[in-house]
Amino acid sequence: MAMVFARSGCSGFLRNCYIVSNRLSVRQASSKARDAARAFKPGDTIKGYTVKKVVEVPDFYMTSVMLEHDKTGAQHLHAAREDEDNAFSVMFRTTPMDSTGVPHILEHTVLCGSQQFPVRDPFFKMLSRSLATFMNALTAYDWTMYPFSTQNPQDFRNLMSVYLDAVFKPLLRELDFCQEGWRLEHEDPRNPASPLVFKGVVYNEMKGVFSSSDNIYATAALNQLLPSHTYGVCYGGDPQHIPDLTWQQLKDFHATHYHPSNAKFFTYGNFPLVEHLDYINSYLQNFDRISANTLVPSEPRWSSPRRHHITCPPDPMAPDPEKQTTVSATFLLSDITDVFEHFTMQVVCNLLTDGETAPFYSSLLASNIGSDYAPITGYQGNTKEGSYSVGLQGIKESDVDKVTKIIDQTFDQVLKDGFDQTRIDALLHRIELGQKHQTNNFGFHMAIGLASNWNHEGDPVKLIQVGEHVQRFRQELAKNPHFLQDKVQQYFKNNPHRLTLTMAPDPKYLAKQTTEEKERLSKKVAGLTDADRERIKQRGLELLEKQMATEDLSCLPSLKVSDIDRKIKPEVVEKTSCSGVPVQCSKQPTNGVTYVRMMSSLQNLPSDLMPLVPLFCSVITSIGAGGHDYRWMSLQQELYTGGMSAGSHVACHHTDPNIMQQALRFSSYCLERNLGKMLELWGLIFNSPDFEDKDRLTTLIRMSASDLASSVPHAGHNYAMTHSASSLTPAAALGEMFGGMSQVSLMKKVAESSDLSEVVKKLQQIASLVLTKDNLRVSVNATPEAMPDAVKQIESFVANLPGQPQKAEAYSQGKETTSTPCAVQFELPFSVNYVGRSFPTVPFTHPDRPVLSVLAKLLSRMFLHREIREKGGAYGSGAVSGDGVFSFFSYRDPHSTQTLQAFEDSVRWAADGKFTQEDLDQAKISVFQMADKPVTPGNQGSRLFTDNITDELRQTFRDHLFAVSKDDIIRVTKKYLADASRPNGTCCLGPANQVFQQDSKWKVIKEQ
Repeated sequence: MAMVFARSGCSGFLRNCYIVSNRLSVRQASSKARDAARAFKPGDTIKGYTVKKVVEVPDFYMTSVMLEHDKTGAQHLHAAREDEDNAFSVMFRTTPMDSTGVPHILEHTVLCGSQQFPVRDPFFKMLSRSLATFMNALTAYDWTMYPFSTQNPQDFRNLMSVYLDAVFKPLLRELDFCQEGWRLEHEDPRNPASPLVFKGVVYNEMKGVFSSSDNIYATAALNQLLPSHTYGVCYGGDPQHIPDLTWQQLKDFHATHYHPSNAKFFTYGNFPLVEHLDYINSYLQNFDRISANTLVPSEPRWSSPRRHHITCPPDPMAPDPEKQTTVSATFLLSDITDVFEHFTMQVVCNLLTDGETAPFYSSLLASNIGSDYAPITGYQGNTKEGSYSVGLQGIKESDVDKVTKIIDQTFDQVLKDGFDQTRIDALLHRIELGQKHQTNNFGFHMAIGLASNWNHEGDPVKLIQVGEHVQRFRQELAKNPHFLQDKVQQYFKNNPHRLTLTMAPDPKYLAKQTTEEKERLSKKVAGLTDADRERIKQRGLELLEKQMATEDLSCLPSLKVSDIDRKIKPEVVEKTSCSGVPVQCSKQPTNGVTYVRMMSSLQNLPSDLMPLVPLFCSVITSIGAGGHDYRWMSLQQELYTGGMSAGSHVACHHTDPNIMQQALRFSSYCLERNLGKMLELWGLIFNSPDFEDKDRLTTLIRMSASDLASSVPHAGHNYAMTHSASSLTPAAALGEMFGGMSQVSLMKKVAESSDLSEVVKKLQQIASLVLTKDNLRVSVNATPEAMPDAVKQIESFVANLPGQPQKAEAYSQGKETTSTPCAVQFELPFSVNYVGRSFPTVPFTHPDRPVLSVLAKLLSRMFLHREIREKGGAYGSGAVSGDGVFSFFSYRDPHSTQTLQAFEDSVRWAADGKFTQEDLDQAKISVFQMADKPVTPGNQGSRLFTDNITDELRQTFRDHLFAVSKDDIIRVTKKYLADASRPNGTCCLGPANQVFQQDSKWKVIKEQ
């Protein structure tokens, strides 16, 4: 269950469905599914539906069929494609008119039991009974969607039965509303003398959401730009208003919004459409057509621009406390159902903002006035009318007017100079490459990409006919060289519907928030009668009893372990060498795209340089090289590649947890015809990177520090787990240095520095040691036809690199780690907690590793979900088994010590064997679900390349998974988790906690 929320960063151009990539090569596919779709003709009636149109979509090797349900008017789009990973979704237009979060809470509550499946949370329980490649539910500004995907036909039918019963026949029990939405309850339900407090999963989730200044800003921008209707409220729920929602209002909202007449169904893949329609119709035929009355009107246009100011909590990770103000200009654009105008505006907004050669990048970011673009910068096409926002965060409050003036001046400059044709060509190249580049979950991504347009009665098929849009776009440019400048004039220069939004920190923000919640709680409690209090007490006990009750789950459909293939899918590769450098080749149906990855060992890098490796990775493909500046390099990457990136790679050896691989990973892909150009760019980067451009480096450092700081409230559970594991294995320690809170703190200090000379010196030292062929490995995935030429070009590339190939081991002995338990709290201005606890275990090839993987799923599904989410009110929780480390976590959690106790209780529960064989089998299915997700042609052989995990090792692991027994689970729980003498680590990110402050075992770090 999730919210679709605007994030900071540039435009969503590449996130739209027509840029989402396909998964298979048409040359390798039959046309059976498409032939079946082509057999339908407009006007045909089948299974209660009438075919409206059948359209070929050659851009994605797909045939689409649009249908309407005769009785209810429900719309259905089927995308027939030779893809085994079939997808389904049902979407409703949901338009709240207040900030109680009713669509968000309803999304949670409908998944808590239905007429055919009257068990507690059947949706969550299906995660352990399915091989789904994706399962979730999503709440957006004005729609709610329930999507899944799977490769198994029976699994598809099972999941569709649960989803349809959930949305059309939910029980919507009051206790479920109280658990998922909000409730007044005693802090300890068993102790009526304990104080009454607000509880609820969504209530706590939204407190966590609004711990992020990015989300505070994005919400205010939407509410202020489109104030007249549904976008003027907080669709996910404002904690100040969530307690105003009643159970009856929730049921009423379901009755008016979750009706087939307000529904849009999407199916995708190679499963037969007729079977889908037959089953869906069995639900829909019980409804009559209604007028849903959920259409969103166009926003009344302003006659003059407006300004608005908001506050947020101070950011303790900000490099400069005096530079925490954000400002942006946001413009309301055209209706997104005008598909070509929608496409054109995405192109314009992308050209304005994205990439180092964009006008706003040069005028705003390169000037180093602020740390990064403001949140939601770029094109937003997920409301009825699109919008564009541009601005800066991390500026001085006194620079607000300066930034807005630069924005206006930049538009003026664009009107005068237009856009360079080379940049337009680069963007069209990205569209072409995007149609060929292959990613997982294509059906799900297509459903998301179509959602907003279709939700407002647009034509979803027109949206994905990319070739037609590109062709018309070229024609318009040819007819009118000022075509794009005219759009800038119309939508930006002459547009009075412009919002200037500023946000500045308020040192008393959190205190005011806490006071407001206390006052709101006091007001609620003061109005209670004795009968109300008694009812609250009894309801709390009843909910607790329900959460603890053992359920009969026999009504839920499930795959069985015996349904799972016992054999892995082999990933065939060939190995060769080029100028002494090992090269792994994988011939795949890649649709004419070539993928090149490289690994360069860090084992000889001095320890004082190691902390700056992540910074090195973030800047190395974004600076100048070979005598060219960063703008030239950026444009060349856009013209000839799908992206070039670098990152750190840290992994335990698959046999010894004290031995680790530490390397830099370089990744890139391109059309076959552009491989030479891409390798030429890598050659410039390896041979002569330019770290002397201090202004450029300052910009990149500030952006990196800003991105890291803003990631903490979004991924606090990952930071908690990373830090809790850092004392347990050498790889975990290095992982924390590269990607934990210590890296966030380091980048804050680097960004604060006024003298970068020492940083530049160290980055140059890193480059001299890793940008060589000394310890380099290369991997290439390409079509069989293109592979010989690819190897020749890699040979030429490698021959021109500095250094001499060495036969050094990829793995090295790590430093000895501490054996004493450690506990750390990072005290941060959050209203919720992120908790992690980790234990050392075993590497990939150890016979206990598969058992630990099953144990992690068993604890997550059968114990932690109930204790931490259902009872504790946290948004998420679970356990994860990695190489050498086993970790517990919670996410957006109102508790900390209570959650740590739940971790301990879960260990005791497993060690005592308080689970059934069915529980164990479902945990196994969950592990297989992750292991059997499709691997794209571009990623075939990647695990062998990065971690030396062979097909034989994967098969052995799989064989052990099938053999895991109850006794095995009990044994490994006692051995690795229940033994008090074993080392472990604990970490909590969250607000001040007296328990931690008073306990000598805890180290409290206050981020300043």
